[in-house]
Amino acid sequence: MTTLTDSSIKAQIVEGREEVIALRRYFHQYPEASLKEYETVKRIKQELEVLDIPFEAVGETGALGTIRGKKGPGKTVLLRADIDALELEDAKDTPYKSKNPGLHHACGHDGHTAALLGAAKILKKQEGQFSGTIKLAFQQAEEIGAGARQFVKGGFVEDVDQVFGLHLDSSVPVGKIVSVPGATNASCDIFKLKVHGKSAHAAQPDKGVDALLAAAAITVELQSIVGREVSPLDNVVVAVGVLNAGTRYNIVANQAVLEGTVRTFSHETREHVLEAVERVARRVAESHRASIEFENYDAAAPLINSKEPSDRAAQIASVIVGEENVIRSQPKSLGADDFADFLAEAPGVYARVGTRDLDNSDTWYGHHHEKFDIAEEGLVHATELHVRYALDYLKD
Repeated sequence: MTTLTDSSIKAQIVEGREEVIALRRYFHQYPEASLKEYETVKRIKQELEVLDIPFEAVGETGALGTIRGKKGPGKTVLLRADIDALELEDAKDTPYKSKNPGLHHACGHDGHTAALLGAAKILKKQEGQFSGTIKLAFQQAEEIGAGARQFVKGGFVEDVDQVFGLHLDSSVPVGKIVSVPGATNASCDIFKLKVHGKSAHAAQPDKGVDALLAAAAITVELQSIVGREVSPLDNVVVAVGVLNAGTRYNIVANQAVLEGTVRTFSHETREHVLEAVERVARRVAESHRASIEFENYDAAAPLINSKEPSDRAAQIASVIVGEENVIRSQPKSLGADDFADFLAEAPGVYARVGTRDLDNSDTWYGHHHEKFDIAEEGLVHATELHVRYALDYLKD
């Protein structure tokens, strides 16, 4: 592998710094919810048109730009940025505060979008210097796990040899970059259990089938899955966050609804635990003479970085911020990200770029917090990481 040290790349990154920051602030002011990113993708397409980068629509609110190297065919690398915001008020007092009530780029996707557009501008200028293809995926609906699969199911990843993505991270100091091989983020499944019983007067419980009691028993018994069906060395969560049942204090409930989530770090464990949730729930319900319906929403697979891409990203990061500022080992997160769907199609890595300014507590808030903000110097590192990763991979 050859690590790029071309000073002209660094110069272009510095030159485009203010433009990337301005784009981030624009997107921050006009956030849109998942699958409703119509104005966001419109602006992205406008920027791609200015750069003379051809693109195609992916679903209603996604876009895929393509830069083909002038030195002929070669490998294909996909760079991804998610573009959706959260249904959350923006409680900051800044000039770039959200102008869309109840919506907030509180996870950094505005920065992801701006950084990839900044990288696109530089990569387009470099097209005469490489062979192969760079795909620019501006992906909708990451927050609800519905966007990456539109790229995958639409066949937009079929000819991709490697994928690269990054996430800004307010828990990591600005000037540091994280690249860790293996599982880094958990899968996310959202299950719903409908428990069916039979109504009766509470004074005659034997005449009915208590769906509420069955649901309560199911909630408790589901915890045995983690305790008795999964290795203690494997990190798994089975959580029930909603239990609704009954209509009146003196009526045996004829229906109950449970909603919960399963989080795992491997495809095999995920499959086993989901089967166990349905099996345990069904058998517990039967023991109470009730029945169930089981539904599951597949929000994201476990995010598993491949070793070679992780090593590549770490080495490139060392060029950008110095070897001492590259983090190669970090605790796993039970939070999910649907970049995992891209990684299920091609090897790749999902890096993290620090945005916590140790001298500015406004940048310390966690993701999904109403006061979330970033140290914008992290955008410079994110832009450069995209550029160098793509060029390094295609030239290797």
